[in-house]
Amino acid sequence: MNNSEDVNFGYKKVSADEKTALVEDVFRRVASRYDVMNDLMSLGTHRIFKRMVIQMSGVRPGHQVLDLAGGTGDMSALYANAVGQAGSVVLTDLNAEMMHVGRDRLLDQGLAQVRYCRATAESLPFADNTFDCACISFGLRNFTDKDQALREVLRVLKPSAALVVLEFSSPEHSGLNSAYSVFQALWPGAGQLIAGDPEPYRYLVESIRVHPDQRALKQMFEDAGFVDTSYDNLLGGIAAIHRGCKPWP
Repeated sequence: MNNSEDVNFGYKKVSADEKTALVEDVFRRVASRYDVMNDLMSLGTHRIFKRMVIQMSGVRPGHQVLDLAGGTGDMSALYANAVGQAGSVVLTDLNAEMMHVGRDRLLDQGLAQVRYCRATAESLPFADNTFDCACISFGLRNFTDKDQALREVLRVLKPSAALVVLEFSSPEHSGLNSAYSVFQALWPGAGQLIAGDPEPYRYLVESIRVHPDQRALKQMFEDAGFVDTSYDNLLGGIAAIHRGCKPWP
């Protein structure tokens, strides 16, 4: 993407550099309360979804896993248990405050096989064909250039390795979509009450509504070069798990 092109930050159009800075600020402001709000907004279902991601990723003991937009480390903790002491997990995020919360938590859990790297998804500091699996959990919609990020993930995966993306999506029934919109309208108020700041949660609602739907994201996977692409709707399409593999040369 040309940095002069405007991109979505919620409903606003901003420059690519502005979006990167604005997203970083959003997560800096909510880092300490991020997981509490996740439980509240998903009614706890995000924990079930994340365990489904582990099952779909095909990780085994000894594997090397890339956890992109890993934030406070809940996915990295699950992957660390899956790969064991012989494997490793690299938690990558742009936001230092979120990573600090995650690092402290995972060290307290004794998960020394998790390493940390502050980097943008669009320019990953890893060699080609490094990882046995990559995941992005509720983070793809925040990337400044989603297409470039997908190409970068493809580059650092080993042939036949999978990228698994868990993300908010588009309910496929109009009645569910209407009810979900009413529920989302409560999030900024909850953010004010629990995190002391409604604006990050106003952005969250907007970012979900402008994010590509299931079919569009599947096409983006394919355009980036992934094969065997698929998605599974969760809660009628409120969220979805997308999967794609790196082809053999």
